Amino acid sequence: GKSVVPLISGMACAIPAIMATRTIENWKDRVITIFVTPFMSCSARLPVFTILVALIIPEDKLFGFFNYQGLVLMGLYLLGFFAAILSAFVLKLIIKTKERSYLIMEMPTYRKPKWANVGYTIVEKTKSFVFEAGKIILAISVILWVLASYGPGDKMKGAEEVVHKESIGKNLTENELESKVAAYKLEHSYAGIIGKALEPAIKPLGYDWKIGIALVTSFAAREVFVSTIATIYSLGSTDDEQTIKGRLKSEINPETGGPRYTPAVGLSLLVFYTLAMQCMSTLAVVKRETKGWKWPLLQLVYMTVVAYLAAFVVFQSFS
Repeated sequence: GKSVVPLISGMACAIPAIMATRTIENWKDRVITIFVTPFMSCSARLPVFTILVALIIPEDKLFGFFNYQGLVLMGLYLLGFFAAILSAFVLKLIIKTKERSYLIMEMPTYRKPKWANVGYTIVEKTKSFVFEAGKIILAISVILWVLASYGPGDKMKGAEEVVHKESIGKNLTENELESKVAAYKLEHSYAGIIGKALEPAIKPLGYDWKIGIALVTSFAAREVFVSTIATIYSLGSTDDEQTIKGRLKSEINPETGGPRYTPAVGLSLLVFYTLAMQCMSTLAVVKRETKGWKWPLLQLVYMTVVAYLAAFVVFQSFS
C-alpha cells in the first residue's frame, strides 16, 4: 500500500524516503518500511558500483545485445529490492500488534498549488532535518575527520620526511609526493589503525586493511569510498573512474602475487555495499523518526550481518 512510495523514492535517497513514511498510519507497517528502505540501492551507491563493475566485469555482450556490466548493475538493484521484501516479510512475522492494516486511497480535489505554502513547507522540513538529524551527522563527521587526520606517536609529524627519503631517485612530481604523504598519513592515522584492526574480521571477505579504511570512512556516506580509495592508492584528490580503475587493477596481493581486486573480491565488495548500512545520515533520520536508538541500532546490526554473510558467501564461492 502506502509503503510503495517510500520504497521507490529510496532508490534516490533513503533519507526523504524514510521521512515519507509519515503518511503510513499503521505503526507496524511504518516501522517495517523504515527498517527495509535502506536496502533499496540509492544514488550514493552508484559511484561505488561504477568503479567496481568497470573493474571486474568485461564489456562483452550477451547474445550480442545485453551488456554484462549493465546486467550486473541491474542485478545489484534487484538484490537490494528482494532483500528489502524478504526482510519485510520476516519482520511482519516477528513484530506483533493488534492494529489491523488496511489501505484506503481517496483521490483528492486537484487545485493549483499556493506557492507560499510550498515554500513554507520546504523551509520547515529542511529546518527540521538540519537541526534534528544534522546535529548527529555533524558530530559523527567530526569524529571521522579526526580519526583520518590524526594518529598516535610522531609518525604523522614525520610523514613528509619519511616519504621524501623513500622517494629518492624516483623522480616523482610534487603532486605525486603530496599524494604519497597523504596516503602515508592515512595509513598511520587512527582510521588506518582501525582499518588494520578490522583486517582479521574482513579477511574472510577478501579485503585488506586498505579496504577496511574505506569501509570505516564510507560510513559517513557510501560515495566516500571512491575518494578514500583515491587517497590510499596515492591518486590525490582525483575521482576519475579510469585513473582509479587502472590503479586498482595494478594492485598486487602480497600473499598470492596476483591481483588484489579479483572478480571474487570485487563481487564481494559490490554485494557488501548493496546490503550494508553505510550511511550515518540514514541512521540519524531513523533515530529521529522512531524517537529512539532502538530501531536504528537494530537496523545497523541486522544490515551489517546480512551484508557480511552475503559477501562471505560470494567471495568463497567465486574464489
